[in-house]
Amino acid sequence: MSVRLVITDAMWDRIEPLMPADPVRGRPRADHRRTLEAIAWKYRTCSPWRDLPNELGPFQTAHKRLIRWATDGTWERILAALLAAADTDADLGWTVSVDSTACRAHQHSAGARKRGHLEGPEPEDHSLGRSRGGLSTKVHLASDSRARPLSIHVTAGQAGDAPAFEAVMAGIRVPRSGHGRPRTRPAVVLADRAYSSRAIRGHLRRRGIRAVISQPADQIGHRLRRSRAGGRPPGFDVETYKERNAVERCIARRKQWRGLAMRTDKRGIASSKGISCVTS
Repeated sequence: MSVRLVITDAMWDRIEPLMPADPVRGRPRADHRRTLEAIAWKYRTCSPWRDLPNELGPFQTAHKRLIRWATDGTWERILAALLAAADTDADLGWTVSVDSTACRAHQHSAGARKRGHLEGPEPEDHSLGRSRGGLSTKVHLASDSRARPLSIHVTAGQAGDAPAFEAVMAGIRVPRSGHGRPRTRPAVVLADRAYSSRAIRGHLRRRGIRAVISQPADQIGHRLRRSRAGGRPPGFDVETYKERNAVERCIARRKQWRGLAMRTDKRGIASSKGISCVTS
């Protein structure tokens, strides 16, 4: 049975220089491209690691590299390079949309670690929590106007959207092709009513970012009841807000990969970083 591959030659030409170099001594490593295809196959199909086709190599190799590359920054370098190339080609839209989505967690992702210690940064709850639908993980992300993920932050499923906003914004870092600091400040930020708070609007105002955030009905009613003491309503551009569908399309594109629509990883760092660059 042949395995459908997703990494094209053009994609690999961009990714290959960013992969870890082979060791100077000892046995050469397994082919990086085949390992990437193995990781992509696992998340596309949501199959157990042990069911990995023989053509893609040992499942132990793919799983270990997924975690290693998440902790040593390889995935971040790949994603940053792809975003920098898009920005250089003027193909990155800086009207940024922020939203979140819940991913149901499979029971295999909730097993306790039997031995050893965790490697690298990992939250105590492994970004797992109980919401109305049971065990779940919430993925908070920011996308550009062309539905590309710029920043991803994962929390437990019961976490709110607004508390994770600043963490998502802090994750936006697009390197410049020449000299200069990475770009971290969008021109406009679009968000739904879950992000309508004084703290979020003040955060964007201090950074000089235009906010287009809808207000919930209770906030509008409370301001009207206070009359003049309620102050002016925040500015809201209806036409610009229509572009918020970009983040919805970004989420829908990620969830076409079944391993991202339902979490099976025990470690939250793999769920947040492991496959974002491939799906973008």
